[in-house]
Amino acid sequence: MNPISAPYPSARFRRLRRTGALRAMVRETRLAVSDLIWPLFVTDVAGADAPIPSMPGVSRLTVDGALRAAEQAMTLGIPAICLFPYTDPALKTVTCEDAWNPENLSNRAIRAIKARIPEIAVMTDVALDPYNANGHDGLVRDGVILNDETVGALVRMALAQAEAGADILGPSDMMDGRIGAMRTALEGAGHKDVAILSYAAKYASAFYGPFRDAVGASGALKGDKKTYQMDPANRHEALRIVARDLAEGADMVMIKPGMPYLDICREVKDAFGAPTFAYQVSGEYAMLKGAVLNGWVKEDVILESLLAFRRAGCDGILTYFAPDVARILADKQA
Repeated sequence: MNPISAPYPSARFRRLRRTGALRAMVRETRLAVSDLIWPLFVTDVAGADAPIPSMPGVSRLTVDGALRAAEQAMTLGIPAICLFPYTDPALKTVTCEDAWNPENLSNRAIRAIKARIPEIAVMTDVALDPYNANGHDGLVRDGVILNDETVGALVRMALAQAEAGADILGPSDMMDGRIGAMRTALEGAGHKDVAILSYAAKYASAFYGPFRDAVGASGALKGDKKTYQMDPANRHEALRIVARDLAEGADMVMIKPGMPYLDICREVKDAFGAPTFAYQVSGEYAMLKGAVLNGWVKEDVILESLLAFRRAGCDGILTYFAPDVARILADKQA
């Protein structure tokens, strides 16, 4: 694009900023409720359905609580929710077999929500960390995260979630080859309509701390995730991984975290044109929410932060602010 404008004073850019009506007419990017996915933490551990201290305003929910949240999402116009389980520590093993148990917490929650509110899109997390005694997204042997063995386990997990009624699978594990394996298995099992939103560019970030508190993985994690999640310094690698995941059958791709990686969002969207999402992760949420609660910044920063994702090319955002933003946008339209 080669922008052309007359010299000052013929060109006065402030002319189109003078009133709200003029600003609305030339606004380049818009945020809508339909752009949001609301992440929910689900538990059936007694006493765990409680506020999460490191994420003010966010709680773990029972399955009944998740049902109420899904109904709330429908009322607010939020099109999708994403489920993350807080698994009973007694069920966590080194082999992670509860991950593909048809009656595990996630699968029971999926079935309950789809039975009551079939219109809402239910997205899941496909990774072993909620079920892993080692706290890792993959199977571990002698301190090494096993790629190919993990892919086999993730395929079983994905099939169980599809059978439960999930609309969108979200592989967040960052193992090589898992998208192709899942897509082949889904097609073979008759789940041809189940979408895959791949966490294609998921970075080994320090912004995930509150999330690990929320799902009970912080204490279990042994070591770090740097051998499978991306180096925050890498940009070209993200494009190569996105290209691979799309070639293997991903319907949509995600960049995670969000705001620190807006450059990656923009490059992915420009390079591939595929549906592109970002996750405004727990650390981002906690910083913004904490600053608002302390009166250090105005609540307007929430909308501004999400508008930045849209401006960077994202088609949608996973955000814990989803219900708050839906209400704010509704009030603005009233």
